[in-house]
Amino acid sequence: MPEPVPLARVKELLTEETTRRTLPREAMLAQQHADAFARLSTEETNKLIAELKGLPYVDTSLAVKIADILPQFPEEVRLLFSKERVLLDEAQLTRLLEIVAQYR
Repeated sequence: MPEPVPLARVKELLTEETTRRTLPREAMLAQQHADAFARLSTEETNKLIAELKGLPYVDTSLAVKIADILPQFPEEVRLLFSKERVLLDEAQLTRLLEIVAQYR
């Protein structure tokens, strides 16, 4: 399975590609989406992902989703974990939200 790519990195890659050539329509739409929704730099995103992966209940794909969305409320985190086989207790939710809050 390919490694997930954070939205901040997508934004960076598409911006670099724009300097070399004209992007196809789909890539331009992806760039507009990344510009609108990527709230952290690539460096900050990578730091956040690394910190989230340090939690035993967060894998790489979830860490990338969390870094892209930057949830503020427990309900948002629960939605991200809804397809996982992990039920987070309040302490785990609080810890995860504290880490994300450092980057907002």
